[in-house]
Amino acid sequence: MVTTTSNTTLDDQSSAGITAFHPRPDTQEGARNDRANLFGAIPMEVLRNRRSFITQSRKGIPGHWVKRVVDETGMRDTFVAILGVSSSNLSRVYRRKALGREASEEVLDAVRLLNLAVNAWESRELALEWLNSSVAALGGEKPVDLFDTFEGRRWVAQVLNKIECGDFS
Repeated sequence: MVTTTSNTTLDDQSSAGITAFHPRPDTQEGARNDRANLFGAIPMEVLRNRRSFITQSRKGIPGHWVKRVVDETGMRDTFVAILGVSSSNLSRVYRRKALGREASEEVLDAVRLLNLAVNAWESRELALEWLNSSVAALGGEKPVDLFDTFEGRRWVAQVLNKIECGDFS
């Protein structure tokens, strides 16, 4: 086990070909602050409350919410795939007053999953690193590569829920 300068510990699981990240307990306060401002533009109530989530999906989310998430996560290709647009047309999405119901629901579900990852890893940085790494429990896939389908997001959520319970298999 190696302690890094970012207050995390790394276990080298060379037999699985992946690295598991374990948050250190002394970073709890910083983790809470990180989660409180997850993506700024999207009210946490929309992600935490099913009624609010459904209402906002039906109403349509503003395109600037998508831009904020993409800017803060660097997950441009992921959101291009989720929205089914070309990379060059993503800027048009950003300018929309409201996305359609299906696109809004897809984006909000993906952001809810990002929030789950931040909660599981207790750090936005570690969550994004894990999301962009091959994960044995996902058949060697990178979690971000599964965000474009409902079932892929559910699979990633199941693995994250196991991690929250301390199961790193």
